[in-house]
Amino acid sequence: SALYVFPPGFVESSCRSRIFWMKLNKLWLQGKFFQLEIYDPYSGPVLLDEKLASRCGYVLSEDVWGNPVFRASVLGCHVANEADELFSLTVNIKVSSFSSMRAAVTYTYPMYCSYPSWASREIVCEENYMEVSVKTDVPAVSHDYTVAWMSALPETQNVAYQQWQLMFVSPSGRKRITVSEAVKLGYSFNNTLSRVYLRAPYHSNESDVSVVSGVNMNMVTSTSMYRQRWLLLLIDTTLSCPVDGISFTNMTLTWTVPSVIPTLVVQESTFLSKNIVMGVDDQVIVNPKEKNYLLEHNETHIRITIPVGAEGGKLESSISGGVYGVTYSIGLFLEHTWTDAGWQTTKYTVIKSITTPFMPQIPTVINNTVPEERLFNVALGHFLPDVSLVAIAIGNVPFTPREAQRHGFKIYETLFSNRTKGFILEVSFDDPYVLKDYVNRNETKYTLLVNYTLSVGPEMTLYYHSAEVECVVADMELPDAVGYCDEENLYLTLPTFGLHQYWDLYLGNKLLNRHLALTNGYLAVTNSTHLILQIPLFAGGVIYEEVSFQKIKARFDVALKKVRTMETLQMFSISCSFNSSAFISKLCNGSINKKMCDSFLELPTNSLTFSVCHPDGTVMISAQMKTVPAIDMSKTKLRDSSCKPTEYNEGHAFFKFHVTTCGTSVRFEGDHIIYENEISYEKETLPRESIPTITRDPDYRLTVLCYYQAKETLVLGAFASDPATSPPFGSGMMVPHSNTAAYRRARQVLNVVSRVSKDESFMEFYEPNMAILKRPMEPVFLEVELKDESSSVELYLENCWVTRSPDFSSTPRWNITVDGQVVLNVQCTH
Repeated sequence: SALYVFPPGFVESSCRSRIFWMKLNKLWLQGKFFQLEIYDPYSGPVLLDEKLASRCGYVLSEDVWGNPVFRASVLGCHVANEADELFSLTVNIKVSSFSSMRAAVTYTYPMYCSYPSWASREIVCEENYMEVSVKTDVPAVSHDYTVAWMSALPETQNVAYQQWQLMFVSPSGRKRITVSEAVKLGYSFNNTLSRVYLRAPYHSNESDVSVVSGVNMNMVTSTSMYRQRWLLLLIDTTLSCPVDGISFTNMTLTWTVPSVIPTLVVQESTFLSKNIVMGVDDQVIVNPKEKNYLLEHNETHIRITIPVGAEGGKLESSISGGVYGVTYSIGLFLEHTWTDAGWQTTKYTVIKSITTPFMPQIPTVINNTVPEERLFNVALGHFLPDVSLVAIAIGNVPFTPREAQRHGFKIYETLFSNRTKGFILEVSFDDPYVLKDYVNRNETKYTLLVNYTLSVGPEMTLYYHSAEVECVVADMELPDAVGYCDEENLYLTLPTFGLHQYWDLYLGNKLLNRHLALTNGYLAVTNSTHLILQIPLFAGGVIYEEVSFQKIKARFDVALKKVRTMETLQMFSISCSFNSSAFISKLCNGSINKKMCDSFLELPTNSLTFSVCHPDGTVMISAQMKTVPAIDMSKTKLRDSSCKPTEYNEGHAFFKFHVTTCGTSVRFEGDHIIYENEISYEKETLPRESIPTITRDPDYRLTVLCYYQAKETLVLGAFASDPATSPPFGSGMMVPHSNTAAYRRARQVLNVVSRVSKDESFMEFYEPNMAILKRPMEPVFLEVELKDESSSVELYLENCWVTRSPDFSSTPRWNITVDGQVVLNVQCTH
C-alpha cells in the first residue's frame, strides 16, 4: 500500500518516563478500521498483536474518551537505541474502510525519546507486562546476600560460557533456563550498552502472588547470570507489581500502592523515599489539590483518591438491567523514587487505567409546578451530557420533541450545578391529555402522566422512565340550585358547569338522565348555562308530605353526587303546597297531560271521585258523595275493612294505601297490569222488629282501578359500588337452578319457574344447572314465572342476587334487585 503523510491533528505523541506515548484522534477513524505496524529498519514492518505487545513492551488500548492509545518502552523490540540516551521508534498506521484492510492508507509516524538520566534500577508496571532494567556497573555481589542470590550461587558453576542465563525461584522450586527458552515462555531478556532488562507477563508459571500492606502483588523472583573467563556477573532482576489496590465508594475511587515492597528492598531499615509523582494519562499533575485529587503517603502506603467525575476522567452513562447509571474512568500513573543500601536509586512506575463499577443513578422527577399558573413544570434529571431526549408520551400518546412543541408543550434542557443536565416539560392544566378528577368538595386534581424515552451513552441505548405528577387546585364551586313551583309543577334550576363531568344528579339511587326524566314525565330543558327541570305534581319521585282536601304538600329531592365515587355532596329539595280542589279541577278538565289523567275515574251526577296511581304503587283516592240521606263518611272502607279513610268530612273521604295492601287485587289485560279495590259504606241496620230488614243509609259502592304498563323497561346509569362488596373483576359464572322451585307461603304452595334466556327475545333458554360465562358489562336475561292460575296470587320480584356458588346462602353476594328496585344493570321479566 502507498505511504501518506498523516493529517494534522490525527496523531499526538510524547515521551514520558522512558515510555513512547502516542494517541490517535478517534474522529479520523469513525466508520473505519485500523492496524498498527512496528517498522524495523532491518526486517521491515511487524504487525502488532497482543502476544507481541506483552513480550515486546507495547500497549494498545483506548483512553477514557475512546481515542486509541499506543505506548512502548524505550527498551522494547525494534526500538533504535543510541548509547542508552536517544531512542526512536517508527510506527505505520494503516487505515481502511474494510475489515479485511484492503485498499488501506498507510501513515508512517516516527517517534523520538531522549532519556539520559537512568536510575540504577527502573521498574515499570504496565497494564499487560512488567519490566525491570538494571545498570550493569552495579556491584556484582553484595555482602548482604538476598534469597535469590543465595539460591543462584550454587548454579553458577553450570552457567554456559559467554551466554546469559536466567534462574527463577518460585514456590514450585528453582528453574534455570536460557534466554531463548525464556522467550518461548513469554519473557523478553536483553542487554544494552550499559543495562540489562527483563520483561515478564503477569501471572506466568514462574510468578507468585504475595500480599504487601493489603495489596496483592504479582512477583517474579529472578537472577540474570553471565560468565566469561574470570568474570561472573549475577544481577538481581526481581519484579513485583500491584494487581489490585482499587476501592470505590459512590463518591470516590481510591488507588493504593505499597510504599515499601520487601522483595525489592534489601534492607528496609535503609529505605528512603525520595519523590512521589502522580499523573493523568501522560501528564504529570504538579499540584493535585487544584484538581481535587488527593495524593497521600505514609510508611506503608501511597494512596491516590479521585472524586467521581473529577477533571481528567470521564463520566459515561450506561444502562444495566433497564436501570440508568454511570461509570467513571481515568488513566493514572504513579512514579515512586527511593534509595536503599542495596541499590543506589530505584524508580518505580505504575500505569493504571481505572473504571468504576456501574453506579445506578435513578433519575428524579422535580416538580416545579406553581398551581396559580395552571401549568405543570416538571424537570427530569440528573443526566450526563451523553443522554438525549428521543420521545415523550403524555397520557400514553407519543410525541417526538418536535411534535410536542407543535402541540403546545414546552420541552427544553437545563443545566445543574454539578455539570449534569435535566429535561424540563411544561404542560397546561387544561391540555386534553391531562387527567382531571374532581376531589373533595371544591377541588380538582390534575394528573400528568409522562413516559420519557431517552438515548443513553455512546451506544445510544434506549432508556424509559415514567413519571406521574399531581396537583390539586381549589378551582371548583358547587352549584347553587333554585327551586320554585307553579300551580301544577315543581321546578329545579341549577348551573350546568361541571355537571356530568365532575358530578351527576341522582333521584334515589337512579341517575337522573334523559331516559329517566322521560319515563317519569319530567321535562328537562338545557340552555348554555343552566338546566331547568320541570316535575309534575303527580310524577314519579315526588314525596307527599301532607295530603288533604284543602292542600297537597309535595317535595322533590335530588342528590348531587361525584361521578366516580358516588359520594353525595349536596341535596337539593323543592317543597311546595298545592290547592287540592283547584288542582283536581284542572286535572279532570284535561289541562294535565293524558298520561296523568289515565289514572282518574269520574263518576256521573252525584259523585266526583279521583284516584292517583303513583309509579311506586301508592294510590290516593278522594271520594265526594252527596246522598239523600247523607252517609257518615268515616264509616267508609276498602275491601280490607281495617283500611279506613285517613281524612274525611261531611261530603268527602280520603284514602291512601299501597297496591299490595288493603285487599287490592291484580289482573292482566293485554300489556297492562290492573290493580282494583273498592270503597264501600258499612250500612247501619235498624233493630229487627219486623221483616223485611230496614236500613237507614243508601247503598254506596265505588270501584277504583289503577293501570300500569306491564312491560315497561327502565334503563339505569351504571355506578361504582363499595369495592369490598363489588363483584370480582373479570368474568363471572352464573348457574341457573332447576326449572321448578317451591316457594312456601302460609296456607299455600306456589309453582314458580326461573330460567336464564340466551338473549333479549326470551325465546331460547339455557339448560338448568349449566354454568354460563358472562363478561363484565354483558347483560344477563332472567325470567321468573308464576304458574298458578289463581286470581288472588301475584308475582312480586322482591330480592334477586348473584353468588359465586349454587348455594343460596353463600357469600359474598351481589344484589341485582333489593325490595323490587334494580341495583345492577340486569334485564328481568316476570
